[in-house]
Amino acid sequence: MADTASIAAAVDTWVTQHHDEVIEWRRHLHSHPELSNEEVQTTRFIHDVLVAHGLQPVPFPGTGLYVDIGPEGGERLAFRADIDALKVTEQTGLSFASTEPGVSHACGHDVHTTVALALACALAKATLPHGVRVIFQPAEEVMGGGALDVIKWGALEDVSTIYALHTEPKLRVGQVGVRAGAITSASDVLSVRVEGPGGHTSRPQLTTDVVYSLGALVTQLPALLSRRVDPRTGTVLVFGHVEAGDAPNAIPKVGLLDGTIRTADITTWRGLEDLLTDLIDLVVAPTGCTYHLDYVRGVPPVLNDDAATALAAAAGRAVDPHGIVTAPQSSGGEDFSWYLEHVPGAMVRLGAWSGSGEQYDLHQGNLNIDERAIAVGVRFFGSVVEQYFNASKP
Repeated sequence: MADTASIAAAVDTWVTQHHDEVIEWRRHLHSHPELSNEEVQTTRFIHDVLVAHGLQPVPFPGTGLYVDIGPEGGERLAFRADIDALKVTEQTGLSFASTEPGVSHACGHDVHTTVALALACALAKATLPHGVRVIFQPAEEVMGGGALDVIKWGALEDVSTIYALHTEPKLRVGQVGVRAGAITSASDVLSVRVEGPGGHTSRPQLTTDVVYSLGALVTQLPALLSRRVDPRTGTVLVFGHVEAGDAPNAIPKVGLLDGTIRTADITTWRGLEDLLTDLIDLVVAPTGCTYHLDYVRGVPPVLNDDAATALAAAAGRAVDPHGIVTAPQSSGGEDFSWYLEHVPGAMVRLGAWSGSGEQYDLHQGNLNIDERAIAVGVRFFGSVVEQYFNASKP
């Protein structure tokens, strides 16, 4: 049997020796971002790097791929990286800034991809007692998430546990944030179309007031929801778009209301559409208007497995005894949650702030990640591999 105690050391040595090469990978990916399901050149780049390091990647039917490292057969430990970018104009002024107008890696997926790519190449030089699979997933940023396709394409076959990381510009480089249970939220989108016959604002009693109905929904629906859902679930409804009418003296026939609803509790998530339908009925009925609800389910919350999270914390402490911190629960959505519906695992937060100056935010054009986080992420994943295989010994 292979000496698992040498795995993290082998990864550490590889990262040190290949530091400049790995940084160039990240800068290439950052300069050439591609939107969800359009990651053709990104997939080709990942494929070519893996082949150059002696590995045999397996492409997905669309974009993205996975690669197996180590012995064939048996269960595998998996790692997932998302490879798509966002419709956000970069404003960093970096020498390797996005060359694609209106598209950038404003969520750190270039870092996630680079960490996973370096891990795979480093493990190719190590002796592994069991197999490892590294998944490069397309389309994380679209509603529902590309994880559903990746699972359908069989990437979780023989996988026993799966890990992922996400850059966190609120944490200092060197820190890894862990959290058992919900670390993200479910994120759904709702659109309400309110209708009435229209009329003159001087005679509202002769018609139904669509604008009044919209106002009632905006103010009353979140309030009613707060009395029907346990506040400890972190359930929040926020509207981002309201539209009705063209003239100040005309009651319109149609009004539109769009928003998002998020929750950290998966049981609450599964019942939200029915609950919101009931509450909208109660609010709209007294106004005399009619409505249509278009409810689009997004992703469930990422529910980190207790044992997988404990192992991640131990792995982080093995790299840096002071590097593990508690990650806050986020109201953002992440389609890594779909993997955890099938196998246990955990997502962690990778510190990406330099420790001085401005703390940037995700999905913003000025996001500037400290590249030292990449080596931290690779070493952390290498330690996870070692800890996992040590725990798997009979």
